[in-house]
Amino acid sequence: MDNLEDLKILAEQWFHQGVEFFQQIPPTQLYAAIGVLLLTTILLVSIRLFRRTKSNTVLLSGLSGSGKTVLFYQLRDGSTHQGAVTSMEPNEGTFVLHTENIKKGKTKPVHLVDVPGHSRLRSKLEEYLPRAAAIVFVVDALEFLPNCRAASEYLYDILTNTSVVKNKIPVLLCCNKTDKVTAHTKEFIRKQMEKEIEKLRVSRSAVSSADIANDFTLGIEGELFSFLHCYNKVTVAEASGLTGDTDQVQEFIREYVKP
Repeated sequence: MDNLEDLKILAEQWFHQGVEFFQQIPPTQLYAAIGVLLLTTILLVSIRLFRRTKSNTVLLSGLSGSGKTVLFYQLRDGSTHQGAVTSMEPNEGTFVLHTENIKKGKTKPVHLVDVPGHSRLRSKLEEYLPRAAAIVFVVDALEFLPNCRAASEYLYDILTNTSVVKNKIPVLLCCNKTDKVTAHTKEFIRKQMEKEIEKLRVSRSAVSSADIANDFTLGIEGELFSFLHCYNKVTVAEASGLTGDTDQVQEFIREYVKP
């Protein structure tokens, strides 16, 4: 009983001492301290909420004819939708990946966006990049060489985009249509695109910064360009939308949009 009374007396003493301490602090300083405390609390809560609500948006980008739309439908429901025409608007949907849906497992839906590949429609990509968790850049491995320069320029623009660099959005260089005998290998495609991007890097760095539309430059001074030099992670994989060989693409998606 005596111990309880002693604790009560001690608590009252601490309370009065605390009140006296705060009364000695000038009001302006006290209000400033309270303001800083509130702002810090709000910031910490915001950071935690942001971390809990990670994006589930994955973008399919690349030139027209690379097979993005076929890949989109293959991932969505296992169909191919062959003969689909180039759309003027992004093709998008939120769904559980087809193979995961078959297994009936509990997985997080993916918001997949098939961005038009036509040069006049690529501005649509800018609308989605700030909220993208990952990007799948699709290349036609069958008709690669005639389109190598154009594909490299498009990928260069993505890799130097402000949102991609600052958010370190991972990119998968997806070599599509590899089921064909005459298709180029992913190693060949990677090396050729690195060479083309090196040419672009050199030529664009020689131009006045006022004339460059890109937000960042690529590469390491004095070294030939490699995807390893990018601000964000770039990996290379093979796929075939027509045959349903999309395992590597799905693995990439699930690495950044957790089940």
